[in-house]
Amino acid sequence: MGARGLYVGRRAAALLAALLLALLAALLALAALYGRCRQEEPPSPRPPRPSPTAPRLTAPPGPAPAAASDRRLPRNLLPLHYDLELWPQVRPGQAGPFAFSGQVNITVHCLQDTDAAVLHSSGLRSHGAGVVRGPLSEKGAVVEVAGLRMDAASEVAVLELRGRLLAGRRYVLQLGFQGRLEEDLDGLFLTRYTDQGLSSMLIASQLEPTYARTVYPCFDEPAMKATFNIRIVHDPSYVALSNMPAIDISEMKDENGSLWTVTKFNTSLKMSTYLTAFVVCDFDYVTRTERGNEIRIWARKEAVKSGYVDYALNVTGPIFSFLEDLLNVSYPLPKTDLVALPDFGAGAMENWGLMTFHESSLMYRPSDKFTSRKAMIAIIVSHELGHQWFGNLVTMNWWNDLWLNEGLASYFEYLGAIIVEPTLSLDKIFYDHVVQPVLREDNERGVRSLSQTEEKIKGSFSLISLFDSITYSKGASITWMLSGFLTEKLFIRALTSYLKEFSFSNANQDDLWIHIQMVVDAQNEVQLPASVKQIMDSWTCQNGFPVLTLNLTTGTISQEQFLNKKNENRTDSYNNTWIIPISWMRNGSSQPLMWLDKSSKVFPEMQVSESEYDWVLLNVNLNGYYRVNYDQLNLKRLACLLENDPKAIPAVSRFQLIDDVFALTQFGYIQIETALELTKYLAREDELFIWNMVLSNLVPENLESTLKNYEVYPLLKKYLLKRMLPIYHYYAGFIRENVDALEDDYFAQVYLEKLFATACWLGLQDCLNLSSELYAKWMDNPEYKIPFLIRRTVCCYGVAVGSDKEWNFAWEMYNRTDSTKEDKDILLSAMSCAKESWLLYRYLQYGLSDTLFSANYTSVIILYAVTKDIGHRIAWEFVTENWPLLSGRYGKELLHDVLKVMGRFVNTDVQIQEVNQRS
Repeated sequence: MGARGLYVGRRAAALLAALLLALLAALLALAALYGRCRQEEPPSPRPPRPSPTAPRLTAPPGPAPAAASDRRLPRNLLPLHYDLELWPQVRPGQAGPFAFSGQVNITVHCLQDTDAAVLHSSGLRSHGAGVVRGPLSEKGAVVEVAGLRMDAASEVAVLELRGRLLAGRRYVLQLGFQGRLEEDLDGLFLTRYTDQGLSSMLIASQLEPTYARTVYPCFDEPAMKATFNIRIVHDPSYVALSNMPAIDISEMKDENGSLWTVTKFNTSLKMSTYLTAFVVCDFDYVTRTERGNEIRIWARKEAVKSGYVDYALNVTGPIFSFLEDLLNVSYPLPKTDLVALPDFGAGAMENWGLMTFHESSLMYRPSDKFTSRKAMIAIIVSHELGHQWFGNLVTMNWWNDLWLNEGLASYFEYLGAIIVEPTLSLDKIFYDHVVQPVLREDNERGVRSLSQTEEKIKGSFSLISLFDSITYSKGASITWMLSGFLTEKLFIRALTSYLKEFSFSNANQDDLWIHIQMVVDAQNEVQLPASVKQIMDSWTCQNGFPVLTLNLTTGTISQEQFLNKKNENRTDSYNNTWIIPISWMRNGSSQPLMWLDKSSKVFPEMQVSESEYDWVLLNVNLNGYYRVNYDQLNLKRLACLLENDPKAIPAVSRFQLIDDVFALTQFGYIQIETALELTKYLAREDELFIWNMVLSNLVPENLESTLKNYEVYPLLKKYLLKRMLPIYHYYAGFIRENVDALEDDYFAQVYLEKLFATACWLGLQDCLNLSSELYAKWMDNPEYKIPFLIRRTVCCYGVAVGSDKEWNFAWEMYNRTDSTKEDKDILLSAMSCAKESWLLYRYLQYGLSDTLFSANYTSVIILYAVTKDIGHRIAWEFVTENWPLLSGRYGKELLHDVLKVMGRFVNTDVQIQEVNQRS
C-alpha cells in the first residue's frame, strides 16, 4: 500500500457523495407518513457482523481435468502412515531468529508404476538426501534417488528416482527438512505473551487449509488420510502437546551437549494432514473426564489460577455427551485438549484431539454476571466439537464441499450451546446471528454458490476465500431448512448413517444426499416432491436464493432469484428455479407444508376472503432460506394485525416479515412507505432483537453527522421516538434500579447499547439525563462501574452534555494505569463526543503529540471525531491544516484510513479538490 501511494480521485469521491445523498434522499420517504415528500430508494442496511471421503486402498478422488489446480498431486501414491519428528529450536528467553527441523518417514502404497514421488512442500529446505526404502516386502530393498527437486510455485517436492515404484507395493519415503519459525500465526509459529508479569513464548500450529506442507513434506490434500506417529523435541521447561496422548517422555543431547526433552505420542487415527497439530508451551491446565474422555483446558498460568477457563471446562463435557447421544456415534479419541492461545489468527481450530482457540474465545471471568459471554464461548466450543464428527471423522473429498464441514458444524454449534445455556432462545439467536446476516450478503451477482465445482477452486488463495459466510452461515441455514422439512428425527437418522459409512474417510455432498434419500425411502410419513438430490442441489449448486411473490386473490405463488431490480441482466444454469418448502400459517393456524417446484404455481388453499381478518403468512419462523413479497392486500392485513395483536405472529416471523420488507424496498420490489406501514406497530414490540434489526435498517452506522444536516433527521426523530419509548423505558427501569436482573437476557446484553445510543442520538431527554446521571456517579466515585450494557453510550453522552470538566475526567480515566484495552477504546470514542469545538480541536491536537499517543492512535482519534455531529467539520479542517505534518510524520498508510472514512463526508467540489491536492 505504501509503495503504491494513495490517491482519492474526484470521480471516486463524487461517487461516494452521490451514494450518501441517495441514501439520505431515500430516508426522506419517512415524510410520506405525514403528507410530506415521496422517494423510492430505501435506507441501506448496515452490513451484519459480522464464527473438512475415499475407499480403503484405492486412490483418493483425482483432480478434475483441464482447469483443475496445478497444486493437486498425482494419484500414483497413497500415503498410509507418517513417522514424524519435529524439533522447534527454541529456548526460554532466547532472541530470534528461530528455526525448526525434522524428519518424516512416509509409508506409501503405490497404485501405479512411477519413477518419481511427488508430495507437497512449501518454504522448507531439504536436510540430507532423500531416501526411498522398499518394496517393504523385500528386506533391505531401496530405490535409488537421482535427485530431490523443489518446485516453489507448485509447492511440491519431487523425488526423482533411478528405478521405478511398482503398483501394489509399499515403500517408505524418508525426508529431512528445516524451516523458519515465524510469528505469522500460520503453519508452525511462535507467539510471545506475558504471564504472571513475565515475558514468555510458545509454539503452536494452524495447518488448515494448506499449511501442513509448510511444516513437513506431506500429501497435503484432505482425502489423502493416513495415521501418524509424532514425536516433538523441545526445551525441558516446556510441555509438548499433539493430537494423541503422550506415551513416553525421554531426554536427548544435541551435538553441543545441550539437553532436550523428547515427547512421543500414541499412534493417531486415520486423518487428514490439515488436522495434525502441535503445541509447545509453559501453560497450566484444568481437567475432568467425561465418559472416559480426558478433557484438559490449557491456558496462561494466571488465567488458570483465576478460574478463567473453568466455564469452558464445565461445558465441553456435556456438549460432547450431547453430540454423542444425538448422533449415536462415539467420540473415538481417549483425550481432548483445548488450548487458549494469547494470539491466534484463526479464532478457533478443530484439530482432532488438540483444539486451539484465541484465548478471548475460551475465557470467562467468574465475576462477570452476564450470560452473553458465556453464550459466545458455548457457541464457539460447540462449533469445534461438532467438527470432531463433521470434518475430522468424516472429511469432505476436496475443499469445494467445505460446507459439509463448516455448514454442519455451524448448525450444530447452536444445538450444543442450548444444552449448556438453556435460557438462550435457539430459534431467535439462529435467525438473528446466522440466517438474516447471510441473506443480506447472498444477494449479489458475484456471490458464489455453496458447493463449487473443483475446476473453480484453484490455488491456496481460492481455498482461503472459501472460509466465508456462504460456507458457514448459508451452509447452516440450508441445513436448518433440510432438517425442518425432513423432521429432525429423520435428518439425524440420515446423518448417523452417513457418519458410520464414511468414518475415517471422505465424502462429497452427493454421498450425504444418498444417505438422506435412503432414510426417506424407508418411511411413509414424509413425502417429498422430488429426490433429495434434486431438491438440495437447487440450493447448493446455484448462487443466491429466491424471493416468493404471493397473490392472495388468485392463490398464486411465483419465484425468482432475489436480485437488485436495477440490474437484472443475469444468467445461470439452473434458470433461477428452486424446489422450495413452504411452511405457512392462515389466520394464526399452522397449515400443512407446501412445495413450490416450478417458477409459478396456484395454491387454492391460499386464496383469501374479503374479510380483513383473513390473512396468510409464509415461511413461518423463517424455516426456509428465502424472502417473501406479499401483495398489498395481505400486507395491509398483516400491518393491521400487528397494530392490534402483534403476538398473533410469532416473534421470529415478525423479525422476518419486517426484515424482508426493508430488503425488498432496498432492491426495488416495493416502496419504502410499505415497509414503514409495517413498522407502525413498533410501540407494542417488546423483542429487542427485532428492534435492533429495525434500527439497523433505519439508522445505518456512521451516518449520524450527515443525517442531522438534512430534513430527514426531525422526521426520523418524530417517527421513531414515540415508538421506542415503551421498550426504552422498560429497560431504563432496569438500568436505574436492578441491572443485575438482565443477567440472563441475552439480547439485552448484545443489543441494548444500540437502542440507548439511538435514543440519545435522537435527543430523548430521559436518555441524555440517564447518561449524565451515571457519568456523574462515576466522576464522584471512580471505582463505580457504569453498567457495561450501555457503557459506551453513557460515556459518550456524559461527555456530550457536559463541559470540559466531564471531558477532563475521561482523559484522566484514560491515562489510568489500570485501564483495560476496552476501557481505553470506549474513552477514546467518548472524548470525540464533545459538543464544544475547542475541546474537539484540543483532542485532535493531543493526537499529534508523540508523548501522549503513539502514531497509530492519531488516525483512530481522527476517525472517531469525523463520525460525530460537529466532529467531521472540525476533523476535516484539522487534517487539511496539518496535512504536511501528518503526511511527513506518519506516512500515507495512516492517512489512507483517515481519507477512506472522510470520503463519506466529501460532498462539495471544493472538498473533492482539497482531497486530491493532498493525495
